[in-house]
Amino acid sequence: MLKSCYKKGIIEACCDEAGRGCLAGPVFAAAVILPENYSNETLNDSKQLSEKKRYILREQI
Repeated sequence: MLKSCYKKGIIEACCDEAGRGCLAGPVFAAAVILPENYSNETLNDSKQLSEKKRYILREQI
């Protein structure tokens, strides 16, 4: 599970990228700022999640 924050009292953005890279295809990146004390057991690195779980999380994020 991801840490809820690294430093208290500042706004932090979580970043992730997905794709194959410039030689094999497009790459997509996003940054998300979640509410303080947000908790979700499923939220993790996109490469570690199934397509179905990524789609469900997309609606929550």
